[in-house]
Amino acid sequence: MIANSVQLDEPTAETGESDLLIGPILLSQKARLTSSSHCGADRNSRCGPFTGPKLRFWFIEDVAKLVARRKLPLLEFPLTWRAFLLVVLIILPASGWTQQPGPRAAETVAADTLLPGATAALPAQQATEIDASGSIHGVVVNRDGAVYEGASVSLSWPEPAGANSVQPRATPAQSIRTDAEGRFSFTNLPSGAFRLTVSSTGFATQVVMGTLHTGESYEAKPIVLTMSGTTSDVVVTASQEEIAQEQLKQEETQRVLGVIPNFYVTYAPNAPPLTSRQKFTLAWKSSIDPVTLLSVGVFAGVNQATNSYSGYGQGAQGYAKRYGAGFADSFLGNMIGGAILTSWWKQDPRYFYKGTGTTRSRVIYAIENAVMCKGDNGRRQVNYSAIVGGLAAGGISNLYYPAADRDGVQLTFLNALIGTGESAVSNLFQEFVIRKLTPHVPNYGSGNP
Repeated sequence: MIANSVQLDEPTAETGESDLLIGPILLSQKARLTSSSHCGADRNSRCGPFTGPKLRFWFIEDVAKLVARRKLPLLEFPLTWRAFLLVVLIILPASGWTQQPGPRAAETVAADTLLPGATAALPAQQATEIDASGSIHGVVVNRDGAVYEGASVSLSWPEPAGANSVQPRATPAQSIRTDAEGRFSFTNLPSGAFRLTVSSTGFATQVVMGTLHTGESYEAKPIVLTMSGTTSDVVVTASQEEIAQEQLKQEETQRVLGVIPNFYVTYAPNAPPLTSRQKFTLAWKSSIDPVTLLSVGVFAGVNQATNSYSGYGQGAQGYAKRYGAGFADSFLGNMIGGAILTSWWKQDPRYFYKGTGTTRSRVIYAIENAVMCKGDNGRRQVNYSAIVGGLAAGGISNLYYPAADRDGVQLTFLNALIGTGESAVSNLFQEFVIRKLTPHVPNYGSGNP
């Protein structure tokens, strides 16, 4: 498209003096349209697009030249025409003849109005690009060190630490789940501070903070999931066995005064049932605990000092027999009553701490649990495992005690009854005393066991 401008020619011999009629301001002097392609590079050239002030000023300039050269006898015009021409010359510079500048004009204005140094800063800023070649990966495990599949791992980016941070605020958070090997991986990441949040139902949420450098492959330390200590209702998403295993690990750390093992008590009112393998593991660890072995040795020494079970004799041999008998009593009681029969009848060998309600209701609950237990189906039932287990362990003990000290059938049942009474007393201590003396017990909340 050709942009035109009006240019007044000087009078020539052919045209004579120019006629300038001031009526509706018709400039009848010979005029021609000049294409902008004929214009030079001079920014003050009077050709090119009609750009308002440029047109107005060269028009006023030409009129002034005509007046000065007496080509326009202004003083000879009637007063009305002179007034009209004066108004036109005054109004034109402020009138609305301006047009929007074209693209090239806009570029020129934009370039002219930039402050010194801004033109250099803008390309540098546009050239800055975020390097997204970093990666973050790691593995999620449980307290045993076994990998954990299906845990949710979320990656988020905190706000930049300062104005000079290259971490973009708009980087979206990402979330994935660990694979069959417990691993997770995030790729194509920019540099900057990051936050990893690992969670799974029934476990405490773990948060890992770090800083990823440009192009770095960041290997996070193994993230260990632990049981949540604030939930009373266990909702299983992976498997009940895994949840029970985590709770069992917690129970195996329970020690009265930090020393005496207290493994057969759970403070989670709705703890999932133990598998047969877990029941045998608990019985075995309780039997070979160093404190258990030490207590068996102490009682064997007392029995030898009082010459109990005299058939064993004295000396090292007599002590060894007394120690072996005491260990056999403990081991058989744990294995038969706490593992074999509980697996057979599908009963839970643990005492479920109540901790709520009136004192009377808690006393009744503790005594009742000497002959009652919680089945693997979650229902209350007679504790056949403990009752029969006590009788079986007492009967087997007749095989290794001296003949003079062996119990008859009647005495075996009597000892089993005494053992049941001892369990009731032990449960009362568990309900009202032992928890206060056991450090680091999780708070699972209240609930009906």
